[in-house]
Amino acid sequence: MVALPVLLALLGTVLPVAGDLEVSASPREATLAQGGSIQVNCSFLVCDRKDSELGLETDFSKVLVDYGTNWRLFNLSGVDKDSSPICYLSCGPGHQGTARVSLTVYVFPEEVELSPLPPWQPSGQDLTLRCLVVGGAPRNRLTAVLLRNEEELSRQPVIREPTEVMATVPVGRGDHGANFSCRTELDLQAEGLGLFLNKSATRQLRTFVLPATPPAFDTPRVLEAGTWQPVTCSLDGLFPALEAQVHLALGDRRLSATVTYGKDSLSATASLEVTAQEEGDQRLVCAVLLGNRSLESWRNLTVYSFPEPILMLSATEASEGDLVMVQCEAHPGAMVTLSGAPAQPLPQKSQLLLNASAADNGRRFSCSVALEVAGQVLYKNRTQELTVLYGPRLDESDCPGNWTWPEGSEQTLRCQAWGNPSPQLQCHRKGDNTSLPIGHLRPVKRELEGTYVCRAVSWRGEASREVLVTVLYKPRNMVIIVVLLAIAAIVSSVALTMYFYNRQRKIRKYKLQKAAEEALNLNGLGEPAPAHPELASSQTQQC
Repeated sequence: MVALPVLLALLGTVLPVAGDLEVSASPREATLAQGGSIQVNCSFLVCDRKDSELGLETDFSKVLVDYGTNWRLFNLSGVDKDSSPICYLSCGPGHQGTARVSLTVYVFPEEVELSPLPPWQPSGQDLTLRCLVVGGAPRNRLTAVLLRNEEELSRQPVIREPTEVMATVPVGRGDHGANFSCRTELDLQAEGLGLFLNKSATRQLRTFVLPATPPAFDTPRVLEAGTWQPVTCSLDGLFPALEAQVHLALGDRRLSATVTYGKDSLSATASLEVTAQEEGDQRLVCAVLLGNRSLESWRNLTVYSFPEPILMLSATEASEGDLVMVQCEAHPGAMVTLSGAPAQPLPQKSQLLLNASAADNGRRFSCSVALEVAGQVLYKNRTQELTVLYGPRLDESDCPGNWTWPEGSEQTLRCQAWGNPSPQLQCHRKGDNTSLPIGHLRPVKRELEGTYVCRAVSWRGEASREVLVTVLYKPRNMVIIVVLLAIAAIVSSVALTMYFYNRQRKIRKYKLQKAAEEALNLNGLGEPAPAHPELASSQTQQC
């Protein structure tokens, strides 16, 4: 067996060196998976020495599978790297030949990893993708491809070990939720082995848009301790709106908000209730958080205490002529205005002393207080009613003393008595004590006429007033006279008509007779002229 250093010095392909023997190796080139096995055939053409030696020099495990006079078939196993096994032939001293086999081992990448994407990527900014490829051979057949969903963004060769492939791509709103990945392609199609793909884990991109303007903040400027008001924070032009968070807070106290979302907008509403412990100037904040950015608006809120005024009457029920003290007190710092008191507002306290009269019954006293908070003047009011007890009263304006009505008309007798407590009112006619109906609409009869005494009575006293009721009517015999006169007028009219009719008839008859006589005289023959038909008829009727 020829020593390895000698064989390496005699390396060649299938051609002999220095006039030596020709040796062949099959296959000349081969590509196989790492750790695989392959059969190599070594052969020669000319060597007739019985002491010739034909073999295969390799670092891998080999087994002689078959042989012939001029050939040997070896099986190589555990091929884990690229190598060049050598077929050699020794045909006596000074006669050698060699042939080389090129073995290429292919290995899939051990690691294909796309670097983590930013948690949020601003829309409109470029995104840099990085893909790490560890392992994989042969390198000259290995390519890395960066993908957005199934769209190819970049294709680059994998050269160094390890290799980081990079690409920068623009990002817009449409890329929100897009899946990015890295794929390696080991192309051994020329060797008839195919195209081998390795793909990294998919990473999803989240993009966002925040407008340049801060949120709109609808809040009160002042708020009374112990009360509440809604506060609203809204923002338009953000994407994706559903991913945004809203933070509402008063000082260090976070408010519970209800958020409603639109297509590219949101609105958050919270009930803001403040306590006396928060009295003073407070900072009210609204922050909208989306992605790795936030927009904030704030307002100054003044929390104040402003209790209602205390309105006191020395007596809420007094008799006519009693003295009543009305007093109003307010929170320190407030100005007080009491109805009936001097118009000038007074600090903190105002009072009024009055002599109760009937006109004061039901009078409402109002206490108005004003407090200036953060440039605003705030008002609160309190009212209380005074009851004055006084005896019955009947006045001319409410119970007139003279009523005159035509008989048969519909009338209502109105007589109003005043007093507290309300008095009972009754009216009776002098003489027969007939009651006069008050406040009811009814037809007027002459029997209603007369003088009535109206009395108003309560436990506070009594008041009375005379009322004269006059009924205008016509006597009953006048009706008969009118009827008789009407009949007489009708009879006279008929008699005159008959008289004039007969008179005209007689005059006409006379004129006809005269006309007949004149005609007879003009005839001259002594024959009577023909009578006028009407005259003849008349004569006949007379006969």
